[in-house]
Amino acid sequence: MTGYGELIRTFGKIGFLSFGGPAGQIALMHRMLVNEKNWLDERRFLHALNFCMLLPGPEAMQLATYSGWLLRGVPGGLIAGGLFVLPGALLLTLLSAIYVYFGEVPYVEGALFGLKAAVLAIVFQALARIAGRALKTRLHYGLALAALTALMVFNIPFPVVVLCAAVVGACFPGSFSGQGERAADEPQPVSLSRSALVLCAGLLVWFIPVLALYQMLGPGTFFDQAVFFSKASVVTFGGAYAVLAYVGQQAVDVYHWLMPQEMLAGLGLAETTPGPLILVLIFVGFVGAFRDTGGFDPLTGGLMGAAVTLWVTFVPCFLWIFLGAPFMERLRANLSLSGALAAITAAVTGVMANLAIWFGLHVLFAEVRPVSWGRASVEMPVLASADPAAFAIMLIAGLWLWRGGGLLNVLAAALAIGMAMRLLA
Repeated sequence: MTGYGELIRTFGKIGFLSFGGPAGQIALMHRMLVNEKNWLDERRFLHALNFCMLLPGPEAMQLATYSGWLLRGVPGGLIAGGLFVLPGALLLTLLSAIYVYFGEVPYVEGALFGLKAAVLAIVFQALARIAGRALKTRLHYGLALAALTALMVFNIPFPVVVLCAAVVGACFPGSFSGQGERAADEPQPVSLSRSALVLCAGLLVWFIPVLALYQMLGPGTFFDQAVFFSKASVVTFGGAYAVLAYVGQQAVDVYHWLMPQEMLAGLGLAETTPGPLILVLIFVGFVGAFRDTGGFDPLTGGLMGAAVTLWVTFVPCFLWIFLGAPFMERLRANLSLSGALAAITAAVTGVMANLAIWFGLHVLFAEVRPVSWGRASVEMPVLASADPAAFAIMLIAGLWLWRGGGLLNVLAAALAIGMAMRLLA
């Protein structure tokens, strides 16, 4: 059994290195948990990823929580999910404070330029490995390509894509899965009383602090943030970008926590920090409470706003995993549903390909433009805006990793090269 010390060290490392959005984060976990540590096999990892893709909230953070739960139960899930989020949350809180006191921090993105290019190499390496093991027939490849097209060309939300894949797999199970895919270990029966206990405990942990906040301070910014971001955490299907327009509109026009250009600044800061992009909500909570402190000094108010936002945004993510994971583990051994799960795995490969292409376009090119025809639209790079430095770092990192270079050494070298290139530019 994996020890807690090793679990903390591994997921702590993942938390500090989880740059690059969900594509980079999933690729990093795949490399460390499947290839390096051999803690999870390929099928177990993809099974967990399939489930997390269907949930509201950041799928990579929930995948970390699910992985920790598989390794050490609820304590392992809390450790893994918490360490995935905390480094980015603390760094973004610090950057939010710097922003409100000193203005924008333009050099942060430049300092992490090399890191993003190296992470892109990790993304494509992981995608190739997952595709090689998950796509076994022409039908698998066709479904992955259909998922990629639906996402990249027609902008269909990926939960819809994944659900459609599940329906196809369930209707034609023999075409996607076989007897050999049954789980080797028979999961224990799911206890409904245990599920009810988990649900009640999760809701209490989620809402008791909110009610205590209202009891102590009454209505105001902190309670408004707790309620608003609790609602946002339930509707964040499709990733952070799917909900940012809604959050931005409410935060700017309804609650007046910040200005439109400040929402963009917060998004830029969140993109340069490790962890899920939805951490941008911490910036919104900090800035809003910094300016409407509820009687506290501005810095204390900002820190309280960030803490409240962090709590109500991510506690639900743990609840979804601890409530649903036991049922998903039972489904691993259910042959009648193996076709649906195999089809989801193929579609998720297409989802990851879409994330990888999107990430690559925005790292390797300074300008990307949508090209539309009818209801279809696809982002195309402006070739003249290609960044040779980003291409060079990506290729160096990819070759180094392919030849067996250590992950930390590769990322540290990429960070140093990126900083040097920006300073000399």
